[in-house]
Amino acid sequence: MRVQLLSLAHARSGDKGDTANVGVIARRSEFYPVIREQVTAEKVKHHFTGICFGEVERFELPNLEALNFLLHHSLGGGGTLSLKTDAQGKTYSTAMLRMEIDLPDELAPLLDA
Repeated sequence: MRVQLLSLAHARSGDKGDTANVGVIARRSEFYPVIREQVTAEKVKHHFTGICFGEVERFELPNLEALNFLLHHSLGGGGTLSLKTDAQGKTYSTAMLRMEIDLPDELAPLLDA
């Protein structure tokens, strides 16, 4: 079953200069392995095509059941330099949660729990 990441995770985002920082936190322990496997730096880079012009780095935080991504060169120079509407990357978390991933059938009942 194909679902938006929103069904499996929360997210927060912000900025450091021209780099957006997006954290993705699993809603349930059972979802973390699926997120870890499918939400790769390459897929995030593709998901942010036209927005992220640099490298995407991924960091795993297994004790928090979370992933953190740095999207380099994605804020048009950063807060005071950028002409972008969202120069601090606050909406990047919402954009990340629109990514679609495959959910194994056995985990589908947990979506409603």
